[in-house]
Amino acid sequence: MTTSSTNIDYQAPYARTVREGNWLQRSERWLDDKGKGAWIAAMVLGFIFVWPVGLALLAYMIWSKRMFSSNCASKRTRHSSMRAAMRPSGNSAFDAYKADTLRRLEDEQHNFEEFLKRLREAKDKAEFDQFMDDRANRTAEDADAGDEKPSQA
Repeated sequence: MTTSSTNIDYQAPYARTVREGNWLQRSERWLDDKGKGAWIAAMVLGFIFVWPVGLALLAYMIWSKRMFSSNCASKRTRHSSMRAAMRPSGNSAFDAYKADTLRRLEDEQHNFEEFLKRLREAKDKAEFDQFMDDRANRTAEDADAGDEKPSQA
């Protein structure tokens, strides 16, 4: 497909994709695509050539948890798939089904969280009751032990 005014073939394999974001965001995405090794290499090169850049990269990697995560790109793909799930498909029947399923899943999650809360409260109450019973038993034992000793007067 070509346009008559510019004669550019947008379907050609050499056509450049549209770049989103500024150069920092593009650099971050590029390094994420390459993996943790690319981040470390960029940091080391930053220390070698301009040490404040290496220090800034190290601080950013620690602050953004890239240093300790398993994969940098996994975060981005998780968020992009979530955005794709929320985007309408254009088919009204499917969109209604999807909205109903998501609402049902949210209700189930809410009910499960309430169940877990009640379960934690019951466990806490049982532990507290056991503590109070143990305390009462110890107090009764201490009182019995105190009565058995002869007083020295």
